[in-house]
Amino acid sequence: MANETKAQTQSIIDPYKAIHVKPNPDSSITRTNNNWPKTPATPDPPHHIQVLSKDVVINQSNNVWVRIFLPGEALDQSSSSKLPLIVYYHGGGFVIFSADLINFHNFCFDIAEKLQAVVVSVEYRLAPENRLPAAYDDVMETLHWIRDTKDEWFTKYVDYSKCFLMGSSAGGNIAYHAGLRGALEVDDLLPIKIQGLILHQPFFGGVKRCESERRLLNDIILPLCATDLLWKLSLPVGADRNHEYSNPTVEGGTLRVLDQVKRLGWKVMVTGCDGDPLIDRQIEVVKLMEEKGQLCREIDRHRVIRGILWCGDVTAYRLTWGNEFLKRKMGPGSDSGLRN
Repeated sequence: MANETKAQTQSIIDPYKAIHVKPNPDSSITRTNNNWPKTPATPDPPHHIQVLSKDVVINQSNNVWVRIFLPGEALDQSSSSKLPLIVYYHGGGFVIFSADLINFHNFCFDIAEKLQAVVVSVEYRLAPENRLPAAYDDVMETLHWIRDTKDEWFTKYVDYSKCFLMGSSAGGNIAYHAGLRGALEVDDLLPIKIQGLILHQPFFGGVKRCESERRLLNDIILPLCATDLLWKLSLPVGADRNHEYSNPTVEGGTLRVLDQVKRLGWKVMVTGCDGDPLIDRQIEVVKLMEEKGQLCREIDRHRVIRGILWCGDVTAYRLTWGNEFLKRKMGPGSDSGLRN
């Protein structure tokens, strides 16, 4: 039985190659994914481009910056209504990728255009050079910057009372933990009022293997050995996968904050799919939040696979669900899903 269990959790894949890094003798890593295409911001785009974007440095010493997306329609002088704010955190297992990758740029562009929202995509510090909670610290620093900035894209066009935190994969984990921190400093974040969280295939873990991890042991996009390595590189030194940063269902830690989230009336949408080795982890977190009284919705588990941002143009499909969620959250007077 022991040999059978071991065989079920042994991967034939090199985890370092799977996440596009090379280990160095001093325990550091060299990232080898330099060929992922990047794109610059377009603060002065051609006339046919419907969304402006620009980069702003938040913390130069930590290389924390944001890419801000503003729908061109907001510049129409006849429009007096302000736009909701979506703060987005990219994926990459806390270890790879950046906010200027073309896939993340295009996704945020589409959100801004189709939902008519100001989108702030955050570039946070990566592990293992900066292990968790560094990324959580960076995104909170970004929220404080948004609160204080005099940038006209915010002061003229943002409705701070309609803020959502959104993330994909590791970014979904970051949105979750940023939300928990935000729930404990509601007054300090004013005028920002977080209304909810949107977690797309969030990256959670645990020591005990779940069924989907065993079933998709050698998944082509995210094999089990790769998730183990990502947690090893990103969690605090000496921590295992039952740390609260990885496993929200462990006793103590983040569980006590969920009661505050319930009192605030936030809503949470969690998306997942059966093609994701972490789907059972996501279901565990959904059940946890439902027990705590948050509205959680787990959608379309059968149509897609993990790594959806890298596997074709499905942005419109995802935005349909996201817009439906936002419509419900904003109430019957919100015909666009976000705007009054």
